[in-house]
Parts: sequence; structure tokens; C-alpha cells
Amino acid sequence: MKYSILQSDIEVLRKTGVSEDDIKHCRKVAEKALEIAGRINGNAIDAELVGRGALFHDLGKAKTHEIEHGKIGAELGKQLGLPGAITDIMEKHIRGGLTAAEAKELGLPVKDYTLARIEERIVIYADRLVDIIHDGIVTIRSEAEAEERFEEILRTYPKYGKNEITLTRYLGYHRELQSMMRR
Repeated sequence: MKYSILQSDIEVLRKTGVSEDDIKHCRKVAEKALEIAGRINGNAIDAELVGRGALFHDLGKAKTHEIEHGKIGAELGKQLGLPGAITDIMEKHIRGGLTAAEAKELGLPVKDYTLARIEERIVIYADRLVDIIHDGIVTIRSEAEAEERFEEILRTYPKYGKNEITLTRYLGYHRELQSMMRR
């Protein structure tokens, strides 16, 4: 599993209008997602999809920081010629993969955004972890502690768990991925 973040992809984010703070976040998510993917036992994981999907997941923030940034980012990604598997991650990452009913409730196009691929779940999990590690809302001493306390943090801080449905989804990804990782 060899893949490195490309400077040319970072330049695409910059040229599209993604802020330097958002680029920094995207880069951290890509690094964390690749690190997680590297710890997973026995699965053939597409490292390029993990890395690029994570790097581009917030491309839509070039236009808005509202909930529709996933949809907008996927549209921008398609215009840029990004592969469908990457634009899928961009569109689906909102709240960790919405059902059609949740999308309707949030005013997004009504369809199923649930995460089908392991790579998608790795990116979403990494995004949550990076927020916990770098937001400064929760005091943690290490990235490992963020993983160890993930459930407690999401249950305690609504910013991370959002609502009961989203919380349950994030906790499911955490448990699934942790069970697959080398210790």
C-alpha cells in the first residue's frame, strides 16, 4: 500500500478556492486516513482512493461551509475530472453517509448517501478523528488517546456526534475499523 499525497492535488484545492485552513485540514485528514488504512489487517485497500478521497473531501468548501458543501464539492470534482469513487466520497461524507430520509430532512437531493466501501468509512473516521485532535475543544495528549476515547468524546460533545442517528453511524465505523486494525 504505497501512496503519497501529491502537491499537484493540493494545488488543485488551492486553485479551486479552498482556503489555506481548509487545505491544512484536508491534508491532515488524508494523512490520518492513510495511517489508519496502513494499520488495517488483511484487506486490499485502495490507498490512492483513501488519500485522494480524504484530500478532496471538503473541496466544496471553496464555495460554502454549509451542509451542501459535499454535493457542491462532488460537482466541482466531476468538472475537474476526478474519478467517480473520489467524488462519491466527497458527496457522501456529510454526517458520515446519510440515508435518503435524512437527506430530505436536511434539504439535500433525496438519495442514499450511505457508505458502501471500506475506503469511504476510513475517510469519514479520519475526518472525525482529525476534528477531535485539532479543534482544541477536547484535551487529549495523543492521537491514540483520541481513538481510545472516541466513543466517550462523541457522546459528550454534540459537535462531533451531531444527532443520535449520526452518532450511531460514527460509532459503528469506529468499532468496525478498530476491530480490523493491527495492535
